[in-house]
Amino acid sequence: RTPLTVVGGFIETMLDMPDIDPTTREQHLQLMHEQTGRMQRLVEDLLALSRLENGQQMKEDEVNIPNMMQILRTEAEGLSQGRHTISLEGVAPLRLIGNHDELHSAFGNLVSNAIRYTPQGGAIRLIWEERNGQPVFAVRDTGIGVAPEHIPRLTERFYRVDRGRSRSTGGTGLGLAIVKHVLQRHQARLEVQSRLGEGSEFAVFFPAERALH
Repeated sequence: RTPLTVVGGFIETMLDMPDIDPTTREQHLQLMHEQTGRMQRLVEDLLALSRLENGQQMKEDEVNIPNMMQILRTEAEGLSQGRHTISLEGVAPLRLIGNHDELHSAFGNLVSNAIRYTPQGGAIRLIWEERNGQPVFAVRDTGIGVAPEHIPRLTERFYRVDRGRSRSTGGTGLGLAIVKHVLQRHQARLEVQSRLGEGSEFAVFFPAERALH
């Protein structure tokens, strides 16, 4: 409700004060634009989560993960706007049986979270490799980290470790809930390792039988 409350408040102010000065009007319009964008992202995430929870049969194909890694890096660089070092590490020549769009959404959420919670000047590494015979996609960052007591609840809807920071960086609180449902549909699991002030690794482990060498 918060974005709508903010937008509604500014509209009411502008209606009550038709002669408001141009600078204030511009500031109000900019904030309204930001809040409507936030609401749009929230609605899109809710719709995505609803589709996943409905349990519709998943269309599976051969997914070119090495190619997706290049796309994810390009997207990450656009989101970072030069504030971080983005790199690919150990991109294995493995493809995966799965749903391309769902996997892209899940991986993209993990990447955007890393950027959101890594201070300027930090590093983010995108990894695609085999660990003990299992395909693993991982995002490793030098961000603010997550305290151990929060890790088990990270994939809950709207659960936020830092509400103020999540709100200010454009988070909806649904990204990791979407990740959880996508991984469930691919029989995959998410493992989180994190140290406060040092960074985190979010790693997705897929069943070995989903790999195509």
